[in-house]
Amino acid sequence: MRIAVVGGGISGLVAGYRLRQTLGADAELVLIEQRDRVGGILRTAEIVGEPVDLGAEAFVGRRPEIPALMRELGIEEQLVHPAGKRPLVWSQGVGHRLPEGTLMGIPAGAQSVSTLVDAETLARITDEPNRPLKWVSGSDVSVGALVADRFGEQVVRRSVDPLLGGVYAGTAGSIGVRAALPPLAAALDAGATSLSQAVADALPPPSNTPVFGGIRDGYGVLLDALRTAADLKIEISTTATALTATAEGWQLDPLGWFDAVVLATPAPVTAALLREVAPVAAELVSGIELASSAVVALALPKETALPDNSGILVATGEPLRAKAFTLSSRKWPHLAAREVTLVRASFGRFGDDTALTRTDAELIAAAVEDLTTVTGTEIRPLTAVVQRWPGGLPQYAPGHTARIAELRTATADLPGLALAGAYLNGVGVPACAASGTAAAARILDRL
Repeated sequence: MRIAVVGGGISGLVAGYRLRQTLGADAELVLIEQRDRVGGILRTAEIVGEPVDLGAEAFVGRRPEIPALMRELGIEEQLVHPAGKRPLVWSQGVGHRLPEGTLMGIPAGAQSVSTLVDAETLARITDEPNRPLKWVSGSDVSVGALVADRFGEQVVRRSVDPLLGGVYAGTAGSIGVRAALPPLAAALDAGATSLSQAVADALPPPSNTPVFGGIRDGYGVLLDALRTAADLKIEISTTATALTATAEGWQLDPLGWFDAVVLATPAPVTAALLREVAPVAAELVSGIELASSAVVALALPKETALPDNSGILVATGEPLRAKAFTLSSRKWPHLAAREVTLVRASFGRFGDDTALTRTDAELIAAAVEDLTTVTGTEIRPLTAVVQRWPGGLPQYAPGHTARIAELRTATADLPGLALAGAYLNGVGVPACAASGTAAAARILDRL
């Protein structure tokens, strides 16, 4: 049996690993990747001789996929959790404590954002339950449109945008409620009479479980373990591979014939590969837009005075180039033990690709200048590393969940073909791992 996994990100690696678990050593599993490394937009590099993640550096700890996968692979001792410090929001030239009791920055009441917005906005939030709410069950709008209508633009720019920018490299205006905040959509569908009530209903119950988890020596540890356990034959293909269906299986040019294929590729690549075999599906996938970003990792002298916070998120409209800073040595106890202080600066939002056009020197200079502004400390990096992520994050626009449901229908009758990736049901690492597991299950069911 010969199976191709196209795309060597976390989704593809998990799919390959799950297939190997069930099919055993006799199956020929071929991983087809354009880059000369696996991991997709996960990458661990060395800074001052120690590992640092230049893509995602955490995962949602309340989802089970990554801790369970680490246990399976025998690397559970690598699981770490943040120190529990809160981030700041930089707004109006001042750092504010990130509002608590919100759902992705959307408050259930005025008190949550009392230091972040003006008196007029606070009065509007307080009065919001008294205004009729128009919501059609099953509908979808952008998070920005809903929150601006009910609470005002200040809440969008200063509270919601900074958080959505970190997850999707987008803004509240580019992300749909139903895909990004399913509990909120469910509360509105269930008949909440105000956005305040819907947020209150959608907030998770209090829990002592850490919100986030991480990997002590970086995601490279997980990627290496998956690659070894999956025992994949890796083919580097720098050109788009043509996919055609035959009576016996699938033809992937120039690599030949396969019994089954997993497409764990970004949305544009998936659309191109589906164009001949499933044109309706290809059209649906091609409508998913992408955002580009860049990360600048800075190693600073150990004694550098930084706020005792996990990071600094930047509100929309501030005269800074960076959209966020992760104060890594404050956020993660294992990084605090190192001989340098680590900070990551993030650049780029949907519709703004300047992070890709600036030179490394320009991005590093912007990171240093903006970090100096938000901390009030003179920043003198010992070294810096730049990582660009062109088209790294899909945008879950309004209607995204309906689009994905249609995509599933359009590919349902293609036996031996499965889809995985961040554009489907979640951009986080756990969601991508889940998509790889689901893709392998579909292949195994059809075989």
